[in-house]
Amino acid sequence: MRASSSILYFTLVPRPTGADWTDVLRARQLQAFFLVSDDMMDQSVTRRGQPCWYRVDRVGLIAINDSFMLEGAIYYLLKKHFRTEPYYVHLLELFHDTTFQTELGQLIDLITAPEDAVDLSKFSLEKHQKIVVYKTAYYSFYLPVALAMYACGITHTSSPSTDPYALAQSILIPLGEYFQVQDDFLDFAAPPEVLGKVGTDIVDNKCSWCVNVALAHASPAQRKVLDESYGRKDPEAEARVKALYEELGIRDKYAKYEQDAYQRISALIDSIPEQPAVPPGGGAVLRREVFKAFLDKIYKRTK
Repeated sequence: MRASSSILYFTLVPRPTGADWTDVLRARQLQAFFLVSDDMMDQSVTRRGQPCWYRVDRVGLIAINDSFMLEGAIYYLLKKHFRTEPYYVHLLELFHDTTFQTELGQLIDLITAPEDAVDLSKFSLEKHQKIVVYKTAYYSFYLPVALAMYACGITHTSSPSTDPYALAQSILIPLGEYFQVQDDFLDFAAPPEVLGKVGTDIVDNKCSWCVNVALAHASPAQRKVLDESYGRKDPEAEARVKALYEELGIRDKYAKYEQDAYQRISALIDSIPEQPAVPPGGGAVLRREVFKAFLDKIYKRTK
């Protein structure tokens, strides 16, 4: 989604001659830095069907330095390709800010839902939203689009109320939150043959949207089942949690959430001022159809 967001923006928005979307995809390198380090913190075994980098023979803790090198290479490449561009400092600030935001989200996640210490009293929908916004939405949705906007020549305005980057962020952060709630729901509800993997949020003690909705609606007896079964490496315990999700109507609650989210984000997109595809003075502007394309790409997805 991160790379495709930049590419889709370049596809739908006129851009100055010489703007190169391949250079904007440094966002993928930032993701690689996050994933290599995240796998070590989570003690994960595989990543997309392959052993995690730190588990590769003779790599081990060298992967810590490798993750630093992946991050450092971003700034080396930005300097090499963009140092003469007027928006170079904006790119540096964007990557630094997004890295810090994602690290904040990772910290909240790690101290809220450690895999080896289940404590559902730490969970809440508000905590879930903070984790999702900081750990996922900024770097998965806002970062790639903002990078493409800079490369397309879209400039900041002096007023925050009319700044195109503030407007884009006001749409893309809720879009990223919706995307992650989808992921959480599909981890529970989608068949593995459709999802492409076996969902593990329940056994891994993830601070998922599903469990937080269940906690918000559970009776004392149902809460007891969650406390005794969630985050356990036990197929029977996982089955009890899934049965409780069905009992609480998580599928219907998600369907309502999805429809509400679609309408809310659509209204935000409609707040983008209508402008000519190519303004009289040239250059690029925010286009409603770009953000509508992002929303339609993920609406009611099944994997």
